[in-house]
Amino acid sequence: MQAILAVTFPFFALVLAGYLATRRGLLPEAAIPGLNTYVLWFALPCMLFRFGAGLPVAQLFNLPLMAIYAACALLLLGATILLTRSARVGLKDASFGALVAVFPNTGFMGVPLLVALLGTAAAGPVILTVLVDLVLTSSVALAIAQLDGHRGHGWAAFGRALRGALTNPLPWAIGLGALVSWQQVQLWAPLAKAVGLLGDSASPVALFTIGAVLARAQRVGNETGKPTPLVDYLPVAAIKLFIHPLLVLVVGLNAMRLGWPVDRFSVIVLALAAALPSASNVSLLAERYGADNGRIARIILASTALAFLSFSGAVWLLT
Repeated sequence: MQAILAVTFPFFALVLAGYLATRRGLLPEAAIPGLNTYVLWFALPCMLFRFGAGLPVAQLFNLPLMAIYAACALLLLGATILLTRSARVGLKDASFGALVAVFPNTGFMGVPLLVALLGTAAAGPVILTVLVDLVLTSSVALAIAQLDGHRGHGWAAFGRALRGALTNPLPWAIGLGALVSWQQVQLWAPLAKAVGLLGDSASPVALFTIGAVLARAQRVGNETGKPTPLVDYLPVAAIKLFIHPLLVLVVGLNAMRLGWPVDRFSVIVLALAAALPSASNVSLLAERYGADNGRIARIILASTALAFLSFSGAVWLLT
């Protein structure tokens, strides 16, 4: 366990550093969009491109693993909406709450963390989850959220959400890396060095940015003046940290027993990816779509704070 904490502690410490720097005013909130832009459009694409270019294409687009992870995400998404919708929580807010219950912070945190813990063999399954969540899970959740007050426009809403997902640079970076791997192309050495420098900066800057985004989301949520009862957000954080990884693990292991062409290591990587805290960028989406961002921010904060112990425990149990 000590060896696991030695790896996980620095990752969560950087998140805390970004959170405290923003709360204390050392990092102006006006700088957060710039940090997000740098991570999303430069550093993370280079990191994912390098992983994609260094892996066989079959590992990046393992259809049985994709099916397992996607089925669990969609099942839990629907179940969380049904369980959390109430007089206080409408369909839109329930949909965004369900999205943070099934969308782990894989891009900003999970890829570098799981590779550090399990080696480069973990990169393929983790990157696969990024593709599923960015393209499918988020699109379905946003489509359901837009049905609130607009009955009968589900496919149109899904189409809009899917088009939005396809403007994200991360899937394209993964796809370009896969193309380079497939064609066995070698980048020009100076260009490869530049890509490497940007990719190496992704993890620390992304983790610091997570903390900054969480601090900003908490401040915006507090300014709404609406107190959020514990029952409206803590159970969703528990679903994210405990039910989601357990569901992925059970479905994956049973798929193995049924003869699906998946291996135990990949299933464990999927389960650990699901055990990560909620994706912090969902708070930005909630704000953009007019959902209760205070509630979403509290779910993300709770899952991130608790994940240091819960995720470390999951790694200890499964590896």
